[in-house]
Amino acid sequence: MPKKFIKSFKYAQAGAKHALSTQRNMWIHLVIGLIVLGVGGWLRLSTVEMAVLALTVALVLMAEFFNTALEELVNLVEPNVHPVAGLIKNISAGAVLIASVGALVVGLVIFIPRLFNV
Repeated sequence: MPKKFIKSFKYAQAGAKHALSTQRNMWIHLVIGLIVLGVGGWLRLSTVEMAVLALTVALVLMAEFFNTALEELVNLVEPNVHPVAGLIKNISAGAVLIASVGALVVGLVIFIPRLFNV
């Protein structure tokens, strides 16, 4: 395997490690996502339902990773408190909130009929 290809995985691993070690919400989303997938397996959801849940969990985690990256970039560009820097961070956090609410809706649509025989 080319060295650049292997290095790209090491860089990605370093980024994931940084995000997981510095961002509390990343852990919250990861743990909830694993619980959701575990419950889905326990309920023997269909392959399609599990795929939808897995992609939804991945979407939330990706949003959180992008949020972390953007916050780090803003901190690099503007280390002092600045209203526009704060606004950028808030908008990025809002994107994570939208992904999380969307994930909640997906989870409810999939789990409610199984749990309550609706």
